[in-house]
Amino acid sequence: MGKFVVRYGAMRNLGVMSGRGEETYRRGTQVVVRSNRGLEVGEVLCAATEDALSQLDSPPAGAILRTLSTEDQQQLERLTELRTKRVASCKREIESLGLQMKLVELEQLLGGERVVVYYVAPDRIDFRELVKRLAGEFQTRIEMNQIGVRDEAKLLADYGDCGKPLCCNTHLIQMPPVSMKMAKLQKATLDPTKISGRCGRLKCCLRYEFETYEELQKLLPPVGVQVVTKQGKARVLGHEILSQQLLVETEDNRRTLIDASEVLSTIAKTRGGGEPRRPERSERGAGGDAERDEAERGDREKPKSRAPSRERGEAVPGGGRESSPGEGEREKKPRNSEGRTRDEAQGPSDQAAGPALGGDVPAADMPDDSPDNSE
Repeated sequence: MGKFVVRYGAMRNLGVMSGRGEETYRRGTQVVVRSNRGLEVGEVLCAATEDALSQLDSPPAGAILRTLSTEDQQQLERLTELRTKRVASCKREIESLGLQMKLVELEQLLGGERVVVYYVAPDRIDFRELVKRLAGEFQTRIEMNQIGVRDEAKLLADYGDCGKPLCCNTHLIQMPPVSMKMAKLQKATLDPTKISGRCGRLKCCLRYEFETYEELQKLLPPVGVQVVTKQGKARVLGHEILSQQLLVETEDNRRTLIDASEVLSTIAKTRGGGEPRRPERSERGAGGDAERDEAERGDREKPKSRAPSRERGEAVPGGGRESSPGEGEREKKPRNSEGRTRDEAQGPSDQAAGPALGGDVPAADMPDDSPDNSE
């Protein structure tokens, strides 16, 4: 049993459908298929080979029931006549309910299992009452699908500015995002009226050659690079990607277009596409900011001379090293019965060792080592 790729539905969905037995179908054959929505009319595109399946992303499955017959053709005509009345009825109900939505398309399946309503709205819509009214009038299941402006063009538009049928209405399966970067890289006009499609967004065809442009651009030196050619040094100003040419500026300020093969080597890249790189502060000349920074750094590292301070526990003239308030709190010294600490009870000769740790002491305050005082 063969499998085929079939396009079906108003949104031109692609699915892999199983054929009946060994029967084969040629491209363009109109068939009746059973999809996950019901009985629909589809068009056979090709056989479901490995190469074809590799181009599809999780396509829905289904089955081909038969080739489109005369009875099926008559049923389609009746549905087409009925569609006009149902669209008018749907618009009337939308206006009566005051819903902020725009009806785009109303799709009817061949088997009559459901009616699919496509609409555009700026926000989410509470359409429960609308579905209830339409289901009571049409006597079938109602499915509401909110779509965007690109899908709206896919349903309603016919031809593009190039004179051919719209890509989204022929071969595009998904509509990938398109950015202004793609237009700039291909040097397309930036006039919105010329690069916008029927949906008002950037044309999908801007993406077709974008990857090729990126690959070719990688073969060229970047803009702002200093290159060496047979004529001398030059700076790259621009690219001609497809022709693989460079717009360069020579040392004598002449601008010329050269082939990329004439570049012998690359020297360096300048910042901003032309301005030389600004040296860092450490690279500036003598007498500039570098010396000032070095002087400031030396001032910060140079120890500062300061007066003795009791708060820092430094030596003071005429006495030993006094402890700071923090040291007194950290170290509790024992006191004798008279309430004096060990340091206070010691004589002058014991306290004389303190100043040697902290600084110079006047000679008048130094203890006398003569035999008369030792007694």
